[in-house]
Amino acid sequence: MDPFSHILLAYLFGFGLFGPQGLQFVVASALAGALPDADVLFYPLSTRFPLLRHRGISHSIVGVTGVAVAGTFLVPHTLAWAFGPGFGDGSLVYFFVALEVGGLSHVLLDAMDHWSVPIFAPLSKQEYHFDADRIMNFGAMAFTVFSYGIMIYERGRVAVWIWEITTYLLLLATAVYFGARLVARWRAGVAQKRLGFGHVIPQANPLVFTLYGRTESPEGLDLKFAQYHLIRGVRGDLRSVTLPLSSSGSPSVLTPTEALTRSYRPALRSSWFLGETHHFGTARPVPGGFEVFWYSLEMAFFGRAPGVVARVDATTGAVTTRTAWRNPQHVFDWSA
Repeated sequence: MDPFSHILLAYLFGFGLFGPQGLQFVVASALAGALPDADVLFYPLSTRFPLLRHRGISHSIVGVTGVAVAGTFLVPHTLAWAFGPGFGDGSLVYFFVALEVGGLSHVLLDAMDHWSVPIFAPLSKQEYHFDADRIMNFGAMAFTVFSYGIMIYERGRVAVWIWEITTYLLLLATAVYFGARLVARWRAGVAQKRLGFGHVIPQANPLVFTLYGRTESPEGLDLKFAQYHLIRGVRGDLRSVTLPLSSSGSPSVLTPTEALTRSYRPALRSSWFLGETHHFGTARPVPGGFEVFWYSLEMAFFGRAPGVVARVDATTGAVTTRTAWRNPQHVFDWSA
């Protein structure tokens, strides 16, 4: 997640804990929200000591606590120097709690997506991820921009009580968002196991998740997915396609399934992003052959997904590719 979202979340958590009377602790919490990503400064030392890598020990309870202990004695003096003597006053215990809360909020936010964090390192190498949010989410980034904008606008322009209400409302909105994400992810996980899917992929809508399955066997590659909504359950029909791994021996391509099979590996070679994310494909006949759209199920915005458009010649089987953003729903799938 971007550093501005980390700072905002830590600021809101700190405000919820200490209120407007403990502004120095709120600022300390916001500062701690950005500190775990300072691990990028350890490069190239991190190449020799893996615990120092990005999202390594700095994104664990032990790492956050160590930073909080050191910051307890350093941050008050830094805040007093930067903002005035009043920001250095207060209980050291409160400063520690503020720094701990801010740092742990960073770990929580990073663990919400599919990039794992070693929460209990160095005591355990196990990494955790909730698959409840996306590392790049247009809605969440828009909320961050809106929050900063309204707080900057209110500074020096409105009464203190209006600022307090605004901040509490932003905290409430954040809590509702994360609550909806986690509940929807839990219910999607139940549906995943019941229906036999292998993965749950978060979407921009916090109530919507994609259930995805990928099975490879000597006979072929099976891909399937379905949309799950927290309130409506599984929406629409299950989409699936089977790609034979063995070649037919003929250069001609006569069916959409053959076009999908012929274009699959060229599409993966054309886009590293497609190969690194869960994906699916649709095909339709066009004059002289078929048009195939292989697209990522993880990064759709406004109905459009990044992927590779492949043109497959029906006679020669030749495949040409180009990357593109398209709405997969506008490509009728003849492969079912």
